[in-house]
Amino acid sequence: MPFASLKLHPDLLKAVKELGFVRPTPIQEDAIPPALAGRDVLACAQTGSGKTAAFLLPIIHRLIEKPRRTTRALILTPTRELAAQILEDLNALAVHTPVSGAAVYGGVGMGPQEHAFRSGVDIIVATPGRLLDHFRMPYAKLAGVEYLVLDEADRMLDMGFLPDIRRVLRHIPTKRQTHFFSATMPQPIAVLANEMLKNPEQIRLQRQSAPAVGITQAVYPVPQDLKAALFVALLERNILREALVFTRTKHRANRLAEHLVRAGINAARIHGNRSQAQRTEALAGFKNGKYRVLVATDIAARGIDVEALSHVVNFDVPAVPDDYIHRVGRTGRAEATGDAFTFVAPEDEGELRAIERAINRTLPRVTLPDFDYRARPQARLEIPLAERIAAIRQRKSDERARSRAKAGGGQRKGEEAWAKRAPGASRPAGPSRSSGGRRPPTRSRS
Repeated sequence: MPFASLKLHPDLLKAVKELGFVRPTPIQEDAIPPALAGRDVLACAQTGSGKTAAFLLPIIHRLIEKPRRTTRALILTPTRELAAQILEDLNALAVHTPVSGAAVYGGVGMGPQEHAFRSGVDIIVATPGRLLDHFRMPYAKLAGVEYLVLDEADRMLDMGFLPDIRRVLRHIPTKRQTHFFSATMPQPIAVLANEMLKNPEQIRLQRQSAPAVGITQAVYPVPQDLKAALFVALLERNILREALVFTRTKHRANRLAEHLVRAGINAARIHGNRSQAQRTEALAGFKNGKYRVLVATDIAARGIDVEALSHVVNFDVPAVPDDYIHRVGRTGRAEATGDAFTFVAPEDEGELRAIERAINRTLPRVTLPDFDYRARPQARLEIPLAERIAAIRQRKSDERARSRAKAGGGQRKGEEAWAKRAPGASRPAGPSRSSGGRRPPTRSRS
C-alpha cells in the first residue's frame, strides 16, 4: 500500500516522500485510517515499528484543515530524549505545513516553554513532571486540546508517572480524540486505557514480548570482571562498528565510559545524573559519528532513535524481559536489520532464562576466538554494594576515632598546663546554667 492511498494532505505526502518513505509500516497502515476518521486508537506495537508517524500524520492532517491560534494537541512521553525525538519527527513531517510544535521537559529553562504556551503552538510534546510544573502557572492553559497521545505508556508506568498522568488529565478537556500507544499492555495500563478511550480501534500487531524480526540476537558468556575487556576486544576487531551499550547503574555507565576512553575509543554516556546539555551533546555526538559508543542506562531505552544503528549491547542483563525488548529495539528499526549482543556472567543466568521464556526462544551462545576468558581483570567497574557499605562504615568509624583522640588530646594538654601553674591555683569554674552559658563575672580585687 503506498502512502497516497491513506488520503493524507498533499503537503504531508510531499514531506513523506522527501524523507524517503515509500510505503507505510504495518502500524501506520492500521492506525492512520481510523485516526483520520476521528476514532480513538489503542495500539500495542513494538519499539521501532514507526508508531510515531502513525499518530503524528493524522493529527497534523486534521490540524491543517482547521487552523486555530491555540494548542490543540498534547503528546505525553516518558523521557526528555523521546520528547525531543518526537518534536524532531514532527518538524520533519510538518515542514510544508503551518503546523507548529514545542517540547516541554525538565533539565532546561522554563522560559522558552512558557513562550510556547503563551503563543499557542499547535502541538506540545511533554513529559508529565515538567508539564505539571507549568500547570502551577496561570499562563499554562490547555483548554483547547482536541487530540491527546500517550506514547510509551508502559514505560511511563515503569517510571512511576501514572499518578502524574491522572493529574494532567484534569487540565484538558474530556471531549477529545485519544491515541494510546504502548509496546506492552500490563494490567494497570489496560485499566488506564479503558478509562481514557471511547470505543477505540484496537491494534495488536504481535505478541507482547518479541523483538523485531530483523534483529540478530546472541549471548556472550563471560565472567563479570572481564565484560569490559571483552567489549573493547569486540570493538578493536571491528565486530562492533558502533554500539549503544546498556548498563544497570549510572555508576557502571560512568566507569565503562571512562574505561573505553582510556582504551582509545571515543565514548560518551547518558543517564539521569547528567545535565540536559550533556545528554543532548552525547546523543547528538553519537548520531553524527563523533562518538563510536554511547553508554546508557535504561532512561535511554525508548528515547534514542539512531538511523541504521548496527549494534545494541546489553553489558548487564536487564532485570525484566520487557526492558530487554526495549533495549534491543533500538536497532532493527522500521524493518531494518541489526545485532543485539548480551554479556552474561554466571550470576546472570536466571535473568537470561526469564528473557528466553518471554521471547520463546533460546539465544545462541558465542565465544570470541583468542580472547583470554581466564585473564585477571585490570580493574573492577563497580565495587559490590556490600563492600561499598563496609568501606563507608569503616571510614565513619575512623573519623569518630580521630575526633575522640583529638578531643582527648586537647583535654590532656589543658590538664598539663594547669599542673604547671603555682601551687594552690584552682581551675576556673565552668559555664553556669543561670548565666546562659557565660562564665560568672570575676570578683573585684580592690
